[in-house]
Parts: sequence; structure tokens; C-alpha cells
Amino acid sequence: MKVKEMTALGLRPLFLPLALAAGLLAGCTAPPPPAQINDPGEQFNRSMHALNIGLDKLILRPLATTMVSPGGGPISQGVVNFANNLSGPTDIVNSVLQLRLGRAAENTLRFAINTTIGLGGIFDPATAMGVAGKETDFGETLHVWGFGEGQYLEPPLLGPSTTRDLSGLIVDVAINPLQVFLPPPDSYVGTVAGVASRVVDRGRYVEMVDSILYNSADSYAQARLLYLQNRRFQLGQTAGDAALSDQFEDPYAE
Repeated sequence: MKVKEMTALGLRPLFLPLALAAGLLAGCTAPPPPAQINDPGEQFNRSMHALNIGLDKLILRPLATTMVSPGGGPISQGVVNFANNLSGPTDIVNSVLQLRLGRAAENTLRFAINTTIGLGGIFDPATAMGVAGKETDFGETLHVWGFGEGQYLEPPLLGPSTTRDLSGLIVDVAINPLQVFLPPPDSYVGTVAGVASRVVDRGRYVEMVDSILYNSADSYAQARLLYLQNRRFQLGQTAGDAALSDQFEDPYAE
């Protein structure tokens, strides 16, 4: 039996309960976001935040600013396009699990166009053709199924997250069809492309990231607030944003 067939059979028990859960939980309504920031592990998270800043200062920022000019360029955009295209199959799987079949069809068409006409995803003709697609992840799938965001977390290397989104990230790696069906080392391409895309983004948005990490009075509190607000906006949740803002003192305010 081929390696990719063994891998697919090995992960089949994972897909079955996920599909069943989608059917059982699709009718659930996601709970509203908490009015207060749920961060019981703040002391540990702050220590991880300090570690992440140290890694950024020592490795990520110098690498990004050396390789990428602010605002990026055609090569940088190609790297980002390629990484985004490799995450396309995961977008398709999660769209199906969320029972958003129209979105799944659009993401499938986008992946097909960019993989073929776009030369593996380096170029993005799908957007020019009006097939924008919709990025999603298993964290959003859990949200659709009715799971709350949980506690705020900041894992090393990964940056701001929540227990729901971190769990979703782990599942996304496991259910990515490219990871399932491609044998090593081909299956590692997505991970490498994702890391390269992160380096590119750090260089493209160097001033904005620097303002958060190095020029704010409390970079941890600001990064936490911005992540939670942006994530809730992505999920269509706006309730609680005012409450979040009330808990954060703008370091730039006079």
C-alpha cells in the first residue's frame, strides 16, 4: 500500500467524527463574545509575549527587514500568494464542515484557477476574475458549531490566540489534504511557505508591527486587544468590542 493511501486511511477516523459533528452542531448558535477579557493566565502569557518580542528582535525582524522592503514587491506578493493558495484545500474542508457549500464551491474554483493559470498560486488571476474566495479555519468552524473563544493565549512563536483558535490551528494542520495525501518531503511545502509568508508580512508591515511591539506603553495589552477585536470582526461578532476598548488605555492618548 502506498504511503499516501496509508496516511489517508489513518486519518479517516478523524474525518468521520468531524463530519458527524458538523451535522449535529450546524444548528448551534455561537455564544456571544465575553464582555470581559478572559485571560486568567496573563502572567504566563506576558512571559511568552516577552519571549516572542525577544525572538522578533533577534531573528524575525532583522531577517524580514533585510529580505523585504516596506510595502513588499512582486516577489514578496508571489510568496504570500503561494502560501495562501496552499491553504486553499483547508479553506474548502472547513467551508464544508461549516455547511457553507456556496463558499466551499467558490474556494474550490479559486484554488483550481490559481493552481493552474496562476502557476501553482504564485499569481492570483482568480481575484482578477472576480473569484475572491473566503479564507477560513477550524477555529471559525468551532465558532460556527457553537464553541466560545475560550481563554486568551500567546504561545511561543505563534503570537496572540485563544484556546479555540489554537485548537483549530492544530486541527487545520491535520486535515489539510496536501498534508494528508502528499508524502514527505512534499507535505512540508505548506509549512515552509507559511513561515516564508510570515517573514514577508513582518517586512511589509514593519512600521505598524514595530509601533505595537516597541512603541506602545503596554505592548502585551495592545496586541491582545487588537487580536481579539480583529478576530471577532472576522467571525461577524461586534458585541463586546466597546467593553474591550473600555478595558484598554490607549498608550498614544494624551
